[in-house]
Amino acid sequence: MFDYEILRLIWWALLGVLLIGFALTDGFDLGVATLLPFVARNDAERRTVINTVGPTWEGNQVWFILGGGAIFAAWPFVYAASFSGFYLAMFVVLAALILRPVGFKYRSKRPDPSWRTRWDWALFVGGIVPALVFGVAVGNVLTGAPFRLDSDLRVFYEGSFFALFSPFALLAGVVSVAMLVLHGAAWLAIKVERGPIHDRATAYGFAAGTLVLILFAVGGLLVWQMPGWQIVGAVETAAPSNPLHTTSQAVVGGWLRNYGLHPWMLAAPVLGFAGTGLALIGIYRRHGALAFGGSSVGATGIIATVGCAMFPFILPSSTDAHSSLTVWNASSSEKTLGIMLVVTIIFLPIVLAYTAWAYRVMFGRVTTDAVMTGPDFY
Repeated sequence: MFDYEILRLIWWALLGVLLIGFALTDGFDLGVATLLPFVARNDAERRTVINTVGPTWEGNQVWFILGGGAIFAAWPFVYAASFSGFYLAMFVVLAALILRPVGFKYRSKRPDPSWRTRWDWALFVGGIVPALVFGVAVGNVLTGAPFRLDSDLRVFYEGSFFALFSPFALLAGVVSVAMLVLHGAAWLAIKVERGPIHDRATAYGFAAGTLVLILFAVGGLLVWQMPGWQIVGAVETAAPSNPLHTTSQAVVGGWLRNYGLHPWMLAAPVLGFAGTGLALIGIYRRHGALAFGGSSVGATGIIATVGCAMFPFILPSSTDAHSSLTVWNASSSEKTLGIMLVVTIIFLPIVLAYTAWAYRVMFGRVTTDAVMTGPDFY
């Protein structure tokens, strides 16, 4: 159907789609969980907030699973290097994510206020920790991961868990948390009735959106002055995958080179700023749909900005630039990518259609009266 070069480009784009899909769906779940202790002051309000995401959070996690599966199947070298090097960080994320289903299922099993409060804080941890660590991971990808490949293509990771939390990585982590808090606040703006919860959510959302704009700009200025990777010499876009056949080097400001070569890529950061700005306008005018739409566009632009800046690199190496993994040297075989593309063409529309149907069925605001008089699920 497509040649090897086009298949690699398609799967690079699909990986971006899956990451954006995860940020837009499960992202507001994480944002709502992070906001839970701050926008809800009593059990009735906390149950109201939880019920805005209770029916959909589990389905939204499918995007996270699809993203991990796509990396494993389409980019095995990336999977091996990242999941082995970031093993402890991934363990922390998974442990935090495990708190979510347990918290949702157990918090209302007993009427004891202290019991429910503990599970509410567990939900908070399950929201803010993944949001922070995912952003930290992006920061480490931009600064390069400390790994190298030997002549047998074995991965040797030479970093440590605490080294992952460098100043720039923490900046990226805070951007991630603020971005998802804005998204979660926008979701609450369209899902809860006007009242105290709505007012608190919009206040926190406005603060988070302002922080996103400031830190996204600061991050761009820092990227201007930090090393970015480039391929040296001819690029073999259709050759069999072998990272050691690519010569790369780190150059100050290298991540901005693509925007000079391909000006259309500037649409990504423009969307990041413009979407976040629209979200702030929507929150200020108490227009929930505009706020949620703006936060969705903003998150899409911010994630796409990283992908466009790094192309064709997926995971650069700070230890050995020649071990860096790119779209061209780290993919699965042509046959594997082709088979996976056929499966994706068949099943991704089904997933999207079912998701759209589910959200349509569950459309509408959650009211405190309905929550308190209905079944005590959450």
